[in-house]
Amino acid sequence: MTAVSAPVIDVRRAILPPSGGVRGVLSDAFWRKPTLLLLIMLLPPVLWLGIVYIGSLIALLAQSFFSIDEFSGLINHELTLKTYGDLLQPANVDIIIRTVVMAACVTLASIVVAFPIAYYAARYARGRWKALFYLGVMLPLWSSYLVKIYAWKLILAKEGILNWLLAKLHLLWVLDAWLSLPYVGGNSLSVSFTGTFIVFVYVWLPFMILPMQAALERVPANLVEASSDLGASPRQTFRNVIFPLALPGIVAGSIFTFSLTLGDYIVPQIVGTSRLFIGQAVYAQQGTAGNIPLAAAFTVVPIVIMGFYLWGAKKLGAFDAL
Repeated sequence: MTAVSAPVIDVRRAILPPSGGVRGVLSDAFWRKPTLLLLIMLLPPVLWLGIVYIGSLIALLAQSFFSIDEFSGLINHELTLKTYGDLLQPANVDIIIRTVVMAACVTLASIVVAFPIAYYAARYARGRWKALFYLGVMLPLWSSYLVKIYAWKLILAKEGILNWLLAKLHLLWVLDAWLSLPYVGGNSLSVSFTGTFIVFVYVWLPFMILPMQAALERVPANLVEASSDLGASPRQTFRNVIFPLALPGIVAGSIFTFSLTLGDYIVPQIVGTSRLFIGQAVYAQQGTAGNIPLAAAFTVVPIVIMGFYLWGAKKLGAFDAL
């Protein structure tokens, strides 16, 4: 007897019969080939990121290898490193150093302020209190960026509430002594590096608290209890258990605070002195002076700095806490 082969049945067609019309054909094709649907969905954002964002950034950086004609003010499109030589002039190096120092100080201050807040939220806040914590951290981000800066401009002014409060407490002499110091002082807090520093810390603090709180929540409570049971003091427990495990979150938060401070130009433009930061230099060279090659060379500086910073952060496992 000869064996009769069973007919081959397309299970997918039996489950989902073909539909009519263009819409039905597309639906059948996407169901049978989900990868095709994924590619179509990803194509617009990939094109936007690749052409509009990365493409424009590459075009800007390419301008840094051109130079400006000192007589005509026109851009010379011959490849040269002359613009990077101009970038190393003392006045421009001073701008770079000032910006990096401010970014580092803002990052360190944000860590000091954010750590106890994040630690309390991770270890002790539960239920409604944790919801209030998230609300308190996120609420400043819901208001306008410019409104917050101008509000601080009024708070830090000579006629502001901070001066009024210090006068009531008979501590105005402390502020006057601080403002008389070189570099950090000025006529008032609203036109000083101290005022710029305070506003930077306030604006970027939520970006430090949230990654730090996420990292601290991952610290097992039994490790802290075991450290205490073995006779470690609270300081030893913090140094040997809590801080090493929370370090990725701290570095992750510092990525935000450091990078955002490096490129910001609005805060020092509104609250600060006439001495420029990198963001202001880029804005001035591209908008006012028309020296696009030098503005592009200035943009390379934070990119290089953040490249090394992110490389070190990856080594510390910071991306696991983002």
